[in-house]
Amino acid sequence: MRATATVLVYSDDANTREQVRLAVGRRPAPDLPPVEFLECATLPAVLTELERGGIDACVFDGEAAPAGGMGVCRQVKDEIFQAPPVLVLIGRPQDAWLATWSRAEAAVTHPVDPVALAQALAGLLRKRLAVTAPA
Repeated sequence: MRATATVLVYSDDANTREQVRLAVGRRPAPDLPPVEFLECATLPAVLTELERGGIDACVFDGEAAPAGGMGVCRQVKDEIFQAPPVLVLIGRPQDAWLATWSRAEAAVTHPVDPVALAQALAGLLRKRLAVTAPA
């Protein structure tokens, strides 16, 4: 098992980024490595970090401004080679179709439900780490 998993959290709101960190905790599931968070408040910062590589999963705030997380997700899927899986925080359950449009692999409603967020993120990390784990 890898020593850590890196999760990029994008939101223009520091409180939202903190809610994500607190909901996930040190480890979203016992079978996964501890998580290191990389926080970004702007789209340029997100793109810079993704270009550097080493990101195992992303959590994007669909309500972020001026660049919303769903638009950012779609841009990332178009522009970043082998982009990591993305979980989008959506404002209401009816916005799930927008998350599908954005090509996010998962969506959880905001305000953050710690159990739902940790479970969804754990699912994304399991798939990603299984694919990238050395043989």
